[in-house]
Amino acid sequence: MQKAFIFPGQGSQAVGMGKALFDAFAPARAVFAEVDDALSQPLSKLMFEGPDAELTLTANAQPALMAASLAAIRALEAECGLDLPRDAAFVAGHSLGEYSALAAAGALTISDTARLLRIRGDAMQKAVPVGEGAMAALLGADFDQARAVAQAAATAANGVCQVANDNGGGQVVISGDKAAVDKAIDIAREKGIKRALLLPVSAPFHCALMQPAADAM
Repeated sequence: MQKAFIFPGQGSQAVGMGKALFDAFAPARAVFAEVDDALSQPLSKLMFEGPDAELTLTANAQPALMAASLAAIRALEAECGLDLPRDAAFVAGHSLGEYSALAAAGALTISDTARLLRIRGDAMQKAVPVGEGAMAALLGADFDQARAVAQAAATAANGVCQVANDNGGGQVVISGDKAAVDKAIDIAREKGIKRALLLPVSAPFHCALMQPAADAM
């Protein structure tokens, strides 16, 4: 049976992430130390202790999620004999998880990936300052329903609101200006969509507002 490793994206960060790996496995500790050194910042302390608001900032969340992902891979390699480039038929990632996948496969070093994600995160946050953008998950909505909600919200709020991710299984993510996304949540509830909730991210990824970040990269 072929194996695939899929790495998570932003919104899955949480204070305490990676601490159990740090405590239990020396190879995991080495990953956190390498990332801290690459960024000249005790990122692992922020991951383990918070505060949550600082960890959620995209310039921190991106390398933090990569560090936790690679720490898990290194622990599996040490404890279970995993050789990811040999044993995995595929690696992939959800958004920034693509960078974790590249590092896990050996295409990028952990240090270079950490520095690249810091640059990427800074560019994204500069494109839309904290508090001016948002993302929300619409649960129980299909793509067409989510697109209709986003378009109605963009018109009503005179801002940007677009479908960002179609995660399948009745989960579609929208992204844009904070006021427009808030309006989309209201519209979704009015239309009877099962659930609509803001995501714990500090910028509106995967929408037109990120064009300045793409240009900077």
